[in-house]
Amino acid sequence: MDFGKLQNIDQVDFTLPADHPDTQPLLNRNKQDEKPEVYIGLPVWVNKSWVGSIYPATMREKDSLLWYAKQFNTIELNSTHYHIPGDTTIERWRNSVPRGFKFCPKFPQLISHESALQNTHSMTAAFCEAIAGLEDNLGSSFLQLPPYFGPSQLPDLEAFVKFIPETIPVAVELRHPDWFTDNIASLELFEVLEKYRIGSVLTDVAGRRDVLHMRLTTPTAMIRFVGNGLHPTDYSRIDAWVHRLKFWFDNGLQQLYFFVHEPDNTLSPDLAIYLIEQLNKVCGLDLKVPKKFVQPVQGELF
Repeated sequence: MDFGKLQNIDQVDFTLPADHPDTQPLLNRNKQDEKPEVYIGLPVWVNKSWVGSIYPATMREKDSLLWYAKQFNTIELNSTHYHIPGDTTIERWRNSVPRGFKFCPKFPQLISHESALQNTHSMTAAFCEAIAGLEDNLGSSFLQLPPYFGPSQLPDLEAFVKFIPETIPVAVELRHPDWFTDNIASLELFEVLEKYRIGSVLTDVAGRRDVLHMRLTTPTAMIRFVGNGLHPTDYSRIDAWVHRLKFWFDNGLQQLYFFVHEPDNTLSPDLAIYLIEQLNKVCGLDLKVPKKFVQPVQGELF
């Protein structure tokens, strides 16, 4: 993900901000006794560098999703940003993953970027119908809005989310700086999202600390974490998130989607595994830890 990436992170304050004052009350209102549903994943399932590491060395590329779903329980589905998948594709995806796996499809850019949510009912209906075909494997979809989509367009956003069927969970990622610097704009935004039970995406990236607004609008959190090649701060940032998430779980967070990005995503599995291990340790969860396929070195058995 190029958004907010920096070449030099030496001067970045990676401190995780305090919660928005309305986050804990929202969680408390939705508190339940059940254990939270926790989904940890990556932004892609095809990466040749993972073969022989988190995928077996003998894996065929066409089986990437099958093997990915053996290791992680969710995927940030970016391919839907470029086209609406057909029924055959949806069925193939659904049949390649186990029960409990969640796809989180991104809304098409024709809707979010080129049309800025205006006059998109037919396309939006087609997209929602397509992803509904994922059935129980549909997680939270997400609407990523461009940096030029500002507070003056809140009526368009409200009309859009009002049109989305209640059976399609949605979280919104906003990038225009004014959403976060204008207190009135942010107040109105979060009121709309909470009213329609639309989630708010939290993006943790070096160059745009403002988008880490820490305001939950539903008892589901979607976090997009962008690392820096397993720099030491990647791990300290994950540690901070784990402790914050424990607080959120204790106060009523019901569901978590956490997606780990790294440059070229080559090292994303390593940081995601660290995250899973820490969540199990600190939060008392029992998430499955992905298996590493270690290839024997020639001659080491003799």
